[in-house]
Amino acid sequence: MQRCLQLAALGAGQVAPNPMVGAVLVYANRIIGEGYHQKYGEAHAEVNCINNVSDSDKAFIRQSTMYVSLEPCAHFGKTPPCADLIVKNEIPKVVIGCMDSFVAVAGKGIDKLKQAGIDVLTGILEKECLDLNRRFFTCQNLQRPYIILKWAQSSNNKIGLLGTDRMRISNDFTNRLVHKWRSEEAAILVGTNTAMQDDPALTARHWPGKNPVRLVIDNTLKLPSHINLFDGHTKTVVFNTIKAEEKENLVYLQIDQDKKLLEQISEALYAMHLQSVIVEGGSKLLQSFIDEGIWDEARVICNGHLVIADGVSAPVLKNHLLVKEQKIKTDTISFYKNKETTK
Repeated sequence: MQRCLQLAALGAGQVAPNPMVGAVLVYANRIIGEGYHQKYGEAHAEVNCINNVSDSDKAFIRQSTMYVSLEPCAHFGKTPPCADLIVKNEIPKVVIGCMDSFVAVAGKGIDKLKQAGIDVLTGILEKECLDLNRRFFTCQNLQRPYIILKWAQSSNNKIGLLGTDRMRISNDFTNRLVHKWRSEEAAILVGTNTAMQDDPALTARHWPGKNPVRLVIDNTLKLPSHINLFDGHTKTVVFNTIKAEEKENLVYLQIDQDKKLLEQISEALYAMHLQSVIVEGGSKLLQSFIDEGIWDEARVICNGHLVIADGVSAPVLKNHLLVKEQKIKTDTISFYKNKETTK
């Protein structure tokens, strides 16, 4: 099952809104096939696993055990049901990491396997399997995207300079890692001030992979058309109170100024099937997510060699749990989870 998780993780950033899944086929304590869901709309892990079996080992499929990190699907979507494929190949035993909470599956895959006389074992490394697909399960269970807060701060907890001057806080190596993070998420969000003052591109240009959908809050549409967010290279969604309009890679979504902004954004992203969002913009925007408790994970980069005398104070986390820390030269990255949303 640990190998299933390793394989599944290779699909990060490529399979959403589907979950990441890995599968391994074992005969007589020997792996004869393995695979993972590589790209949304294409073959699932179980299909790739069976197709990976060499001609000389195909005769052993009917005597093998399939390990899969997530319950095999039982419905027709972009591809046929994987549970049917397992039954067709007469695989006698299936070991499953965790159940799928998606309404079209939710136990139906397991039932189909059992009805065919297949021995099914569930809950193996269940916690790890659930954590791997925390974006998928958050979206299914809470009807909102998985929300990651990210910022860089100095050793004295400043997120930037006062005024309009921009300062790079994290080092080049950490900055490249941030671009990897971007490639793994469906969307990225900033506020008006960050878009205006920093003019970020919000792409994953320093890492191979796809760019996230760019999101910006611009209530009164005061952002100029020449900034990087409007370059047309990547889809950009503008949350505003004035108009609703769509043209090519630019979408204007009108919000109700009398309703809670973050809840409206969360609902809109869920409706657009954007499973995760990384919030990178401004201390005020980040703090609003924290204060309303609408976040799941925070990644805080601290440059221990930098002191900013006069600067903007960094956000202050609440109800947080430190999960791990990572050191990259001058930077220490602290990873936190929200105690309230990870119960």
